[in-house]
Amino acid sequence: MHASNGLYRAGMPQLSFTGLSENWLLKECGHRHWEALAAHTGRSVPDFIDDDGGKSYAAFTAIRLRTHVFNAIEENEAFQIHTGLCRIGAVRHFSTHRIVRGDMTVSTLSMSSTFVRRREARNNRSVARATLASLGGDVSTMPDEAAQMVQLGKQLRAGDMAACIPPVADVRSTNRSVDFLPCPNNDFNGADFLYFASFQAFVDRAEWQLHRFDEPPVIASRDLFYYGNLNVGDTLEVQVVGERRDERGIAHWSEVRRGSDGQKIADVVTEKRWRQV
Repeated sequence: MHASNGLYRAGMPQLSFTGLSENWLLKECGHRHWEALAAHTGRSVPDFIDDDGGKSYAAFTAIRLRTHVFNAIEENEAFQIHTGLCRIGAVRHFSTHRIVRGDMTVSTLSMSSTFVRRREARNNRSVARATLASLGGDVSTMPDEAAQMVQLGKQLRAGDMAACIPPVADVRSTNRSVDFLPCPNNDFNGADFLYFASFQAFVDRAEWQLHRFDEPPVIASRDLFYYGNLNVGDTLEVQVVGERRDERGIAHWSEVRRGSDGQKIADVVTEKRWRQV
């Protein structure tokens, strides 16, 4: 297990209209996960070469966000991120990030990753699992949180609506969708992949286009499961599979599909609560 703490002060990059910026948090904790991988495997920098001699990257397979008072952090307030990472398989790692303001836990973020490589240069549709025999770091028993994420992922792929957005009786099936053309300057990362945090951003943009709330709701939870990527110039579709909207807030399950072949590259389950103003 590798553990580290980071101290922050909330400014414009860390904040959004509804409180702490979820997109910033995903990016920051993704970076912390990446840095912890290096430290856990005895590297000074996160540079990984697979058994075939090629560049390998840690790709997120699942992310779980649970918030408590996400809109409690205000401008100029100090907060901390406590990070812990362990190895749960040959090329799989799991990290947890606890966001704390004073003695209050604002939210928790769990992230599962595996190492991948491209079988064809510059082709993100050729991504495959990598092998790193000399990766280093002890293998730990899978934490309960990681096991729960694996189970939910299986239920999503099986189309189990009840597992995604309970109670299922209140969920309305829908075929509404929004198309996007990801921008290389904003949506792709330095490794030329569609950035994992961009998936959350596209789902939020789709939600806003479909609803345009009088008062935007605050994120309560988010589960993201990643199955693939796309190339620069390809389009994607966010399709809302099911949705529940009531006095508490709104919840929905969205599939992200690649435009070039219709392949599903992510499942995203979102729950938000109405903002108290």
